[in-house]
Amino acid sequence: MKSNSDLLERITVSPDHCGGRPCIRGFRLRVSDILSLLSAGASFGEIVEDYPFLEEEDVRAALEYAALQTDHAILVAA
Repeated sequence: MKSNSDLLERITVSPDHCGGRPCIRGFRLRVSDILSLLSAGASFGEIVEDYPFLEEEDVRAALEYAALQTDHAILVAA
């Protein structure tokens, strides 16, 4: 299995692709698209089968990216 930093190298952000949203390896497939497929119940294998340019590591990279984006404290005013 690839390390987290290797996986995150698969995530690209460019103002020319998908309005600057995080994408997979420069393709016009957003991290959020992968996450939506997973939340709808698609398996890694199904996603890779439907998008032949993807690799399983790309799906793992989307999950890792999402995990890092949500790993912060939420401060609530008392």
